[in-house]
Amino acid sequence: MARPKLFSIRRRSVPGAPPGTLIAPREAQAPAVDVLAYAAGEFIEHKGASIDSIREARERHAVTWVNLTGLGDAGLLVEIAEIFGLHHLALEDVLNVHQRPKVEEFDDHLFIVLRMISAPESTEMEQVSIFLGKDYVLSVQESAGDCFDAVRERVRKGKGLIRGRGADYLCYALIDAVVDIFFPALEMLGEKLERLEDTVVGKADAKSIESLHDMKRDFLHLRRTIWPYREMLNELMREENDLLTPDTQVYLRDCYDHTIQLMDIVETYREIASGLVDVYISSVSAKLNEIMKVLTIIATVFMPLSFIASLYGMNFDRSVSAWNMPELGWRLGYFFALGLMAICAIGLIAYFWRNGWLTGNKRIEREERDQI
Repeated sequence: MARPKLFSIRRRSVPGAPPGTLIAPREAQAPAVDVLAYAAGEFIEHKGASIDSIREARERHAVTWVNLTGLGDAGLLVEIAEIFGLHHLALEDVLNVHQRPKVEEFDDHLFIVLRMISAPESTEMEQVSIFLGKDYVLSVQESAGDCFDAVRERVRKGKGLIRGRGADYLCYALIDAVVDIFFPALEMLGEKLERLEDTVVGKADAKSIESLHDMKRDFLHLRRTIWPYREMLNELMREENDLLTPDTQVYLRDCYDHTIQLMDIVETYREIASGLVDVYISSVSAKLNEIMKVLTIIATVFMPLSFIASLYGMNFDRSVSAWNMPELGWRLGYFFALGLMAICAIGLIAYFWRNGWLTGNKRIEREERDQI
């Protein structure tokens, strides 16, 4: 999975450029325009629509939804904006796709910026810009592929309330789809986090800590994306605007509740990931302590053996004095030295065992359990 770019800013206009300067991104996709227009009992759909078909659809139907995919042609965006009378400053924000989720109010339309997950199995984001007018919704996205298919099907088949409501309800449906796509992504991350938890607790390695840091980065990215949704939806619910009916604001309240749930999930997962990092560090420290304990025990056992071997390795002349290493003249002196070494080694091992140093303090834990 590619890591999300947390700190990249892709602003196209040069510093000091006039407000509303429109520069299409060089790497942007070629634009494609789709139109869905409907009323209570009918709808039309045009793929690859022209400017004239947009005008015609708006004249003949109660609600017109224009979806522009790809930002490779700033001129086409300007032509569509002229049909709906959109503010040029909002168009600049459409092309500068580093915006945070927000809502801006103009005389006869609202400008809403969303961050949409490109795919449920990824945390890559793209910007979706929505213009809401009295009888239209214009959505602009960076690339093909979105989470609006369910909304399109509801319009085509006349399911639910969408055909019987105005453009504001369609705008709510798009916002709700963008918010809800976060749940599958978080579910995927939760399953991955659960697998990492089993790995870290069982057998942690350097790859595990790398995956944990990547997940913490993903959660930070999601938190920075979801947090502004609360402010944006609060403004849409509480502002008195002719473009949003009270009934639609009630549905936006449900959307706001979803963002609260998302934030709770993200914060919980962030805490779990941070806790797993601490568990990993504790696990590594415990393994290091075990290794140091084994090495210390080995060194401690061999210390008296080394002393005995070095003692009897001293070159005193026995012909000078009978007290110079008398054991070297004994018939069983060699076996005496080996036996002394064995007694020291066995005695130390028995002492370590009795104090639980060889069994990971299992005896102490067993005694504590018995007391309970």
